[in-house]
Amino acid sequence: MKSIIKLFPLLSLTLLLSSCGYNEMVSQQEGVDQAWANVQSAYQRRADLIPNLVNTVNGYADFEQETLTKVIEARAKATQTIIDPSNLTPEKLKQFQQVQGQLSGALSRLLVTVERYPDLKANQNFLELQAQLEGTENRINVERNKYNSAAKNYNTYIRQFPRVIYAGWFDFDKKPYFEADAGSEDAPTVEF
Repeated sequence: MKSIIKLFPLLSLTLLLSSCGYNEMVSQQEGVDQAWANVQSAYQRRADLIPNLVNTVNGYADFEQETLTKVIEARAKATQTIIDPSNLTPEKLKQFQQVQGQLSGALSRLLVTVERYPDLKANQNFLELQAQLEGTENRINVERNKYNSAAKNYNTYIRQFPRVIYAGWFDFDKKPYFEADAGSEDAPTVEF
């Protein structure tokens, strides 16, 4: 009887922890990390396309070098900003978004500037690169949405009772979401 009484706290602890959902929290955290890796992979694809785009555009001698320089600088900044998924905080995600937004802005300015160069707009290499870049931007959006979905499922899971207690014990922290850039809720002005 005394041995059963001695084992009771150990059995109680085992039963308590077996229903804590630790393995599911690990599984969902890995899902978020995988989704983050896919986001980074999509951004890397974009970064890999940019040198080809710049080289194609650079072949036109009278093209604005300042625009190309800004794209190259923004790409360099974007490729240097890498975040470890285990250390993904709202502040780091915001910094990552900001740097990627600067690259998107530089690319947009480049594509607007191209409108003034009919020969470049008709160049087959440029058209193919532009189409690949557009497809990559769509992939980035899809991967960001998948990441947000994985983060939502994970955050919901670790915040439900009683898992919220165990999540705190085992350092399972809430994951941040991608958010729209400031001002994106306003429709752009189109002038003819």
